[in-house]
Amino acid sequence: MLPAERQQEILTQVRSNLSVKAEELAAQFDVSVETVRQLADKGLLERVYGGAAMPLVSSEEASFDSRANRFSQEKKAIATAAVELLGAGETILIDVGTTCHLLAKAIPLTWTGRVVTNSVLVAAELAGRASIELVLAGGSVRAGDLACSGHQTVAAFAEFNYAAAFVASGAVHPNAGLTDYHAEEAELRRSWLPRVGRAYVLADASKLGGVAPCRVSPLDRFAAVITDDRADLQELQKLADEGVLVHVVQVQRSKENIAM
Repeated sequence: MLPAERQQEILTQVRSNLSVKAEELAAQFDVSVETVRQLADKGLLERVYGGAAMPLVSSEEASFDSRANRFSQEKKAIATAAVELLGAGETILIDVGTTCHLLAKAIPLTWTGRVVTNSVLVAAELAGRASIELVLAGGSVRAGDLACSGHQTVAAFAEFNYAAAFVASGAVHPNAGLTDYHAEEAELRRSWLPRVGRAYVLADASKLGGVAPCRVSPLDRFAAVITDDRADLQELQKLADEGVLVHVVQVQRSKENIAM
């Protein structure tokens, strides 16, 4: 088994070059070719003829507006299903992103509890709700998603323990786990995950099977992955083989959406 630091160095090298010969990696990092191939077996690299490549979804995330308009009915269905997992009076954490924003919109007016979030959009959605104690974990704000991060955000999240967390996803892979596009936000998630009782990954079907640049967590840390019925059956089986509980939401699509 590779030490974590060396494994990360190899992945960084492949990510920088997109594809690299296995023999070159083995020589550079003083490991065997078989060791490099084991990273492919774990799903962290893809085998290509004569070398290895990262199974990246993309090196950059699409804009918030673009993502908000893609798979909107699927994301709404995921958000609606996730709301059913709320318990009255709980302290919950809502992450950033398009599906988490829809989750905030879907919370029933009758629900009471505390919501802690680093999403300005989520906070704005819930700010007028007298039945909800709202905490915005502020910090440096990233445009588009209006996501806060930085040491102030870490400190704000550290003030609470959470009954449940609803976690955004850049990509979900059975071996690489949950990954994201923004390093500070990935690190932020790692800081609060240990204080969460039930953590749910919200991931529409397009997120399954890929790997984004920044590591968040193995999937065994999460109670379930919630996705939609467009999910590839092979990807679902790979997750099941790793012991990941997946909740597949059935989506009622409009005729216009089906025609597309």
